[in-house]
Amino acid sequence: MNNLPRIHYFLLLTTLLTQLPLFQSSYHEYQEALSKSILFFEGQRSGYLPQDQRVTWRANSGLSDGWTYNTELTGGYYDAGDNVKFGFPMAFTTTMLSWSVIEFGDLMPPNELRNSLVAIRWATDYLLKTVSQPNRIFVQVGDPHADHNCWERPEDMDTPRTVYAVDAPNPASDVAGETAAALAASSMAFRSSDPGYAETLLRNAIKAFQFADSYRGAYSDNSNIRDGACPFYCDFDGYQDELLWGAAWLRRASSDDTYLSYLQNNGKTLGADDNINEFGWDNKHAGLNVLVSKEVLEGNMYSLQSYKASADSFMCTLIPESSSSHIEYSPGGLIYKPGGSNLQHATTISFLLVAYANYLERTSQAVNCGNVNVGPYSLRQQAKRQVDYILGDNPMGLSYMVGYSDHYPQRIHHRGSSLPSVKDHPEFIACKEGSVYFNSSNPNPNVHVGAIVGGPSQDDSYDDNRDDFRKSEPTTYINAPFVGVLAYFAANPNFS
Repeated sequence: MNNLPRIHYFLLLTTLLTQLPLFQSSYHEYQEALSKSILFFEGQRSGYLPQDQRVTWRANSGLSDGWTYNTELTGGYYDAGDNVKFGFPMAFTTTMLSWSVIEFGDLMPPNELRNSLVAIRWATDYLLKTVSQPNRIFVQVGDPHADHNCWERPEDMDTPRTVYAVDAPNPASDVAGETAAALAASSMAFRSSDPGYAETLLRNAIKAFQFADSYRGAYSDNSNIRDGACPFYCDFDGYQDELLWGAAWLRRASSDDTYLSYLQNNGKTLGADDNINEFGWDNKHAGLNVLVSKEVLEGNMYSLQSYKASADSFMCTLIPESSSSHIEYSPGGLIYKPGGSNLQHATTISFLLVAYANYLERTSQAVNCGNVNVGPYSLRQQAKRQVDYILGDNPMGLSYMVGYSDHYPQRIHHRGSSLPSVKDHPEFIACKEGSVYFNSSNPNPNVHVGAIVGGPSQDDSYDDNRDDFRKSEPTTYINAPFVGVLAYFAANPNFS
């Protein structure tokens, strides 16, 4: 018998095996990833650090924040790898951390639930300060242009800590609306453990929403804000979604019919039916629709049915088998949207998939996607693929969460992580003196455990390069939704 076909068959089989995505079968410690995703926030803290601070390469910073307004604005988070406190993404981060606790907190081990609430409170204590003065909201601390011109530890900051405030009747519907959402959502997160604090949060959420709704417009259209907010956290997608988002969270937190009426009466005028399939710090549409759908599914509130229809439509776009599927995936299976910090899309969308799956399961429902019916299992399966990709099941075999697994980015775009800590190098490192560390090819001296970086290119490639901030910079709003997703899979590793 001629052995040639058998050899060809063997070669073909070998080739196929080497090309199979073997990275999809690995086992993940979701519990470990959950702990680390929460720990990350301690490395982002601004202000006076507490005695129980676990990220010990960080120290006090930004202690005079607010002095130019004769007000106290210490605390809060640096949004990413720089030393500026941007209110818009910080508020969104807070909303998503709170939603993670509201939706999945009962699945968390008690110590991680406690750590999550501590992470939320670090933000809410600061956000309360931003709305503490009548008819004014503080939207940012720090001149980003001066800050980005330096490579400096937060502890050494000597760039201007410019305070950006919006006074009525100037509008800040986006930041004030998101702040209202953050304070309302966090009031629910704290309701059982600290009812007094929860009441304070809700009261201030109502106040922030009144500011947002009374003076409508985008904060970055304001000439004295634009130079500080743009191009970093401009409102690119309009302020209308934040008004609906803030109202939706106030409805959920207060059960007040005023906000139900707001959602019913303003949905069309504020673009709820635009069906924009995106969710992130600037665009709340998909998240809004999922959030409001809970009341339709579990509370039979059919006057909000249009929101659920939009949520269903969004879910169908995520299912490859659906005829309306149109989301882009990388060859390795990562949800991909062009632009920087791509993993923010993967984490926020994964959160919505798992949350919506919960709502459907509790009411024994499925989503009709035309040619296919999609149930909770399919939605969770889609989310799990994204989670596992981020944790290492990808063509690079790389965990995009720092400190998780043995193979993760070593040179992240983050000042505090890449410069020696104050404990190891107590001498002041001036603005340009940090450049030698930025330009170094050495791994960062401080491992920023739990930080999820911007992520790979559309072809799944990733260069571990500090200079490529779109891929190598972590952000609070990438991590925040992932906390809830990891809580679900840590409790349900073999979900059905």
